[in-house]
Amino acid sequence: MHSFINSLIHCVFSTKDRRPHITPELQQRLWPYLGGIARENKMKALIVGGTEDHVHALFSLPGTLSIAKAVQLLKGNSSKWIHETFPMHQNFQWQEGYGAFSIGISGVEDTTRYIQEQANHHRKMSFREEIAAFLKKHGIEYDEQMLD
Repeated sequence: MHSFINSLIHCVFSTKDRRPHITPELQQRLWPYLGGIARENKMKALIVGGTEDHVHALFSLPGTLSIAKAVQLLKGNSSKWIHETFPMHQNFQWQEGYGAFSIGISGVEDTTRYIQEQANHHRKMSFREEIAAFLKKHGIEYDEQMLD
């Protein structure tokens, strides 16, 4: 029998020091580029979005790839591409950490809508508050300093 896997991960990561480097023009190219990195590495990006200082990506992870390796590929390859393609973004860096949260198939629609509505969402809630809410929802203990 073959192996059949559907591992859905909602991943969140920010720019270094949450600097607003992901301009609307960069977003238009970066979101599809992250999807391409996923595809090249046997992941399936269901949706990629975010704001000027962070990314949300919902992807299906193959059984051969750990979450840590998947995020490393997404962040490393996209950072390299940004530096090579956009000379004005030479100071661009991703923050070291990330959040990765598993979701069930029944949560895909809500998660997709959540990612699509990031601009509106962040008019009411900061990125720090958003991450704290995710950690609380998923029962992950953390120290407030970890959110900086």
